[in-house]
Amino acid sequence: MKLKKEFIEKLPKTDLHVHLDGSIRISTILELAKKQNVKLPADTEEELKKIVCCDIECQSLDEYLKAFDITLSVMQTEDALVRTAYELAEDAAKENIRYLEVRYSPILHTEKGLKLTVISDAVLKGLREAEKKFNIRTGVIICGIRNMDPDTSVTLAKLAVAYKNRGVIGFDLAGAEYNHPAKKHMEAFYLALNNNINITVHAGEAYGPKSIHEALHYCSTHRIGHGTRLIEDGDLLNYVNDHRIPLEICLKSNLQTKSVSSIKKHPLRFYLDYGLRVTLNTDNRLVSNTTLTDEYMLAINELGLDYADVKSIIINGFKSAFIPYRERVVLLNKALAEMEKLEEEELKSKIKLADNI
Repeated sequence: MKLKKEFIEKLPKTDLHVHLDGSIRISTILELAKKQNVKLPADTEEELKKIVCCDIECQSLDEYLKAFDITLSVMQTEDALVRTAYELAEDAAKENIRYLEVRYSPILHTEKGLKLTVISDAVLKGLREAEKKFNIRTGVIICGIRNMDPDTSVTLAKLAVAYKNRGVIGFDLAGAEYNHPAKKHMEAFYLALNNNINITVHAGEAYGPKSIHEALHYCSTHRIGHGTRLIEDGDLLNYVNDHRIPLEICLKSNLQTKSVSSIKKHPLRFYLDYGLRVTLNTDNRLVSNTTLTDEYMLAINELGLDYADVKSIIINGFKSAFIPYRERVVLLNKALAEMEKLEEEELKSKIKLADNI
């Protein structure tokens, strides 16, 4: 069947790789800045969007990350964190994302003196409020930062341990990848793993397969954030495939950070055909100016994915969620039933259309 955006939007989906500070609404930035007396480089939505949203002229991951200076400037209060977390879940629910893993680094929200515990509670509060109102399940992944002191990552890992079973479901390493190897943060990962915390690591985005190797064998990651350059090492690719390690693919941001030169050259199609456990995600809804539906449509239109491919990726997303196995099964079965119903409705509408011709 020809896949239309409206149909993809209706499908139940997961977003396992989305950054809170990269997914704030433009209107919210302006409102929070006014409320907090924060000076922005523009005072209209149109002008601010030109500055914060990346386009294909972006030259690197480091350049891409500059937009976060603006978003973070208004995310330094408890109220702002509650609001932005709530709104992210609301935006996700609008396109039928049934399970959302929100990642952020609490240390980046301490500029005005907020304690790490207050920051953590605020984000969880916003997500819980959204769960009560919308058909969505959420979890939080706390991020260490590659280009910060490894001791900071240890502190953040301790925070993740303290908030385990209170909404935090994983630990990550984000930030500038080039020249900031994951192995320097091994102590943080050792702490998280010893407390049975799920691990994901940004790797293979701005640096090659060596970065993915470190994430796997120094940090014992359970998932790979991006993994765009895994294709450059066949032996490592087979290891990832054989061990069913999920890849958190984010097409639009990979183009913007120059991980790939064009969407058509993205290895997603090869990964999928080869049998890797591929998932599709937004990364940063604002900075990349995307939605999860947009990411699927890019894959469909540029890489030739059909409905069987889309359904496989959606199933992979539910299978790869950082929640207990029994809960994953329940979520997946609900999603499969929902998809079956949508498939039947789509078929009926096509038959009705054919009868009217």
